[in-house]
Amino acid sequence: MSHGPRSGLAAVSSALLAMSRHLEVRDVLKTIVASARELLDAQYAALGVPDDHGGFAQFVVDGVSEEQWKAIGPLPRQHGILAAMLHEARAERLADVRKDPRFEGWPKAHPDLVDFLGLPIRDGDEVIGALFLANKLRPEKGHAPCHEPHGGCGFTQDDEELLGILAQHAAIALTNARLYERSRELTIAEERSRLAHELHDAVSQKLFSLRLTAQAAARLVDRDPSRAKGELQQVAALAAEAADELRAAVVELRPAALDEDGLVATLRTQIQVLDRAHSARVTFAGHGVKALPASQEEALLRVAQEALHNALRHSGADHVDVTLDRRGGGAVLRVTDDGSGFDPTVVRRAGRHLGLVSMRDRASGAGGTLTVESAPGKGTVIEMEVPGG
Repeated sequence: MSHGPRSGLAAVSSALLAMSRHLEVRDVLKTIVASARELLDAQYAALGVPDDHGGFAQFVVDGVSEEQWKAIGPLPRQHGILAAMLHEARAERLADVRKDPRFEGWPKAHPDLVDFLGLPIRDGDEVIGALFLANKLRPEKGHAPCHEPHGGCGFTQDDEELLGILAQHAAIALTNARLYERSRELTIAEERSRLAHELHDAVSQKLFSLRLTAQAAARLVDRDPSRAKGELQQVAALAAEAADELRAAVVELRPAALDEDGLVATLRTQIQVLDRAHSARVTFAGHGVKALPASQEEALLRVAQEALHNALRHSGADHVDVTLDRRGGGAVLRVTDDGSGFDPTVVRRAGRHLGLVSMRDRASGAGGTLTVESAPGKGTVIEMEVPGG
């Protein structure tokens, strides 16, 4: 982000190109917000994507630190000026947002906003988001925020028109990103359906033959033991073939991204998707991890998926952090959440409900170890270490 005002065709072109460069929805949202704040010299910028329940499915900010954002609390509801952007679908340019009759205050940790400019993002007749700017900066005073609402240093009509252009292109970029993600989801679903169909056809035929042969052996066992023995040998052969079919299907079900992109990139992508899909903040960091044997990479991925599922579905966590670090020639995976926690000693209930037995089996099968640290009300840490190859 530069520290001087940017205007003119070059600045607008740069912002539009940045928006069109990304395919992930969250990346597009962040780029739109950062571009708007820089282009119009605002201290703060935000973009809200509404859900169907009176709140926001996503709310991205720029100009607010991570610590400030955490202190502010849950995502805002659709009320006051925010609701006006979404429901009245027109621009709002205010000298002092605090004096507007629709102003309903903000959380204690929220930064102080004065001059305000907001605009809906529309896809045809549908409002798919709203873009907000606050506190116009004054270049002549070192980019200090303008707290003089009637001093002529707030947002202008030119600012509103420029934001309108940005919002139009933001709608295109956001719609394209959503279509891309939807296309990817459909591709994954189609591939799963194809594999399930092939697995059903191949294995069900083997099991049908297995059943008929076993029935024949049962009928022959008293009157013709030698033929019965032959039929039982055929049963054994069919069972072995069925096992081979299943094993081949399991190998094919190994995530394609794991082979193409590696463990770190696959984990990062999946965690980005989870971060967008859930209200909890989900983060990932990978450091110095080299390629591992395929069985270990798959086990690490499956354990991470299981631990993330637990944290996001059962623990009520606000934050889930995943790290993958090099340790010797191998790697260590840690999934940490600040959720409700549980008593790990209650294995019969918690162990099976939360998939701990399955995770331990996966770790052991890959030559690794799994440790679980948790207590009621204290969150959970799941750590898996593998030795490498």
